[in-house]
Amino acid sequence: VQLQASGGGLVQAGGSLRLSCVNSRRTSSNNAMGWFRQAPAKEREFVGTISWNAATISYSDSVKGRFTISRDNAKNTVYLQMNSLKPEDTAVYYCAAGRRSYASARTSDYVYWGQGTLVTVSS
Repeated sequence: VQLQASGGGLVQAGGSLRLSCVNSRRTSSNNAMGWFRQAPAKEREFVGTISWNAATISYSDSVKGRFTISRDNAKNTVYLQMNSLKPEDTAVYYCAAGRRSYASARTSDYVYWGQGTLVTVSS
């Protein structure tokens, strides 16, 4: 397994969770990383992305201002801090490693995917 996501769980609306994704690939610090999510019966959607050096970070409009992406290249880990969670944030969250170093919202720019971690937000 090259990408291992963790940190999901059940939380009440308004609460917080922090997801982690460890990238075991040798050159992982050179790649952009992204977070995506997929709710039941919905398409996978972009959540946020961070370039290899964290100089570029972007988010989907639905999470902007509530979620924060960061990375620690020394630990080959990327994080997704999720605050003010809403029931509509309920989904399986996936981390992904990009083909290149620059941040991207396109799933086609990601070549390695983690197994996903379930986040459930109760109302």
